[in-house]
Order: sequence, then structure tokens, then C-alpha cells
Amino acid sequence: MKTAVATSLVTGGAGFIGSHVAKHCLELGHRVIVLDDLSGGFLDQVPSAAVFIQGSVTDDSLVASIFRTWEIDYVYHLAAYAAEGMSHFIRRYNYTNNILGSATLINHAVKAGVRCFVFTSSIAVYGQNRLPMTEELVPQPIDPYGIAKFAVELDLAAARRIFGLNFIIFRPHNVYGEHQNLGDPYRNVIGIFMRQLMSNEPLTVFGDGTQQRAFSYIDDVAPYIASSVHIPSAYNEVFNIGGDIPVAINDLVAVLARVTGITPRVEHLPARDEVHTAYADHRKVKRVLGAIARTSLEEGLQRMWEWARKVGVRSVRPFAEVELDKGMPESWRRIAGIVERGQGTIGVSNHGERCDG
Repeated sequence: MKTAVATSLVTGGAGFIGSHVAKHCLELGHRVIVLDDLSGGFLDQVPSAAVFIQGSVTDDSLVASIFRTWEIDYVYHLAAYAAEGMSHFIRRYNYTNNILGSATLINHAVKAGVRCFVFTSSIAVYGQNRLPMTEELVPQPIDPYGIAKFAVELDLAAARRIFGLNFIIFRPHNVYGEHQNLGDPYRNVIGIFMRQLMSNEPLTVFGDGTQQRAFSYIDDVAPYIASSVHIPSAYNEVFNIGGDIPVAINDLVAVLARVTGITPRVEHLPARDEVHTAYADHRKVKRVLGAIARTSLEEGLQRMWEWARKVGVRSVRPFAEVELDKGMPESWRRIAGIVERGQGTIGVSNHGERCDG
């Protein structure tokens, strides 16, 4: 018999956004089950009141056992390898984890009759699109990561039509804050910059630094993802969520210098193939979910910097399963330890660990 307490499965709950969503679900009174393979998350970030299960969303038998053991009311699916640029070079890994893993969860959510499936997609689904990006735009993803996220969005819409599975899709963007993986060398520019500052390394900027992103503080995102299941008008809708003001990377460097009191050295690297400017419209999420907190970039960076100095520099964890290296930025090739051998390449790494979103 179903208890009055809602039971929520949070995938990726040892990672950055997932650990915050798990915490807020607990504060809402949910029983929380966290599933994470610790490939990019950390056990000390899992809320102590949550049940922790180590494993992957691609493990069908494990996911099945979770749904058999607990009567899951809500699924919050945050587990992903969320690296847009790197996804070009790890296509099979990207699609296996970000599409097949999601399909595994959707199958079992349908079988179990969960009340709602909450999916964190990404602004990456829009690609190089009209600004500000609104939910009504036709997605045009330009990298395998964005393609995978949009594919799962389409699959959830199909599952709704065929099986009646309720969903809520969030498209967050450039989220930063406490619990971000400071050891990930491929993604999350603010985390990379803070690690470089603490290690007395130059800040590595791709291109001329004029690229713009609307950075989003974690507490302006995670609480609303958690509480969305209790707002019926949010069901079967897609929402942009995050910061409103686009900031150039060069300006981010300047704000970081003020916050940390460190005058950084900047090393400009060759430009990557990426969207130059990305920011979204958030009128829909404000209308449906109510007033959304807006933390200034300087305040959010100050909070994250204080946390980062406490936890210290986590070791850099290069991706150990690079599938293609043609066209990969040289700095990433060095991190991955890719060296030439005859006509081909071989990846050399001192770490067997993999990153996770």
C-alpha cells in the first residue's frame, strides 16, 4: 500500500545539480533514493538522509531492482555526461549514457506508474538559435550532447502519448556553485577557472574570450526542479531555467579577480567550434513556478569560492575513453595523454576514472 510520504529516485545525486536536488527533495518531505556511479560525483555530496545506491542508469537489472524494492513516485533524472564540446570525441559513450540510460529509466517509470518523470535537459538543444532562446523555438543542436538531450525530450513526449507518463523538462544552462566538480578539465568554465586559480595556473580561455553565457547559480535552479512535481500546471511542459544576463568570458575573469583577490594570468587557446552566445528567456518558468531567485554573479562566485577553498583542489580526472581525437583541442589532447603512434593515436592516462554530470 502506498504511504503518504512520496518516494523520489534521483539519478546523479552524488553529482553537482543532482546532490542539490536530492537535498531539496528531502526538505520537501520526500524519501530519496540516490543512484550514481560516482564516475563524476562524490559520495560526500550525497545527503546523509538519502538512500545511496552505487551503479549506472544503463544497468537495466539494477534499475529494475530499485523499482521493485521501492514504490517510486517521482523520478528526477540528472545523471549524464554533460560535456558539450567533449561529446564530439566520445560519441558512443555520450549516446549510451545519455540516451540508452534515459530509455532504461523511462521503461521502468512507465511499468511502475510513477506520477512524474523530471528530466534535466539543456540549453544545448537550441544550438546556434535566435536570442533569447525561448521554449517555442525549434531545437537545432549542433553537438552530440545536445542531440542526446533533445532525443530524450522527444522520447518523453512519445511516452506521454502512448503510456500517459507525465513529465517535466528543464533546460538549465551554465549552472555553477557548490559541489561542482573542480577536477573536471573539459567542462564548467567557472570550476575550471577556480581550480586553476587555486593551483597557481593560468586561466585557459578558448578564442578571444568574447563568448557570452548567462551563468546560473545553483540555488536559483535546484529548488525549483525539486518542487516542480507539486505544481500540476508544470506537468508535461518544458522550461528554460537559469540566469538572465549574458556575460563574456573576459568579464567573468574580471569578476573572479575581484572575488578572489587574485590577479590571474590568462592563456588564450585556439577557438573551439561552439555556440558563441547563448542565453534564454525565462518568462514561462516564472509564470508557472512563481518568483525565481536571482543571485548576482559576484555573490554566487563568492559563495562558490568560499566552498572551493574549503574542499581544496580535487585531482584532475581526464576522460579515459576518447573515441576520436581528430580536431580535438590540443589542450584536451594533452590532458587525455593522447600521443601519436604510427598513423593512428593511442590514449594514455594515469586514471581509469570517468566524469559524470
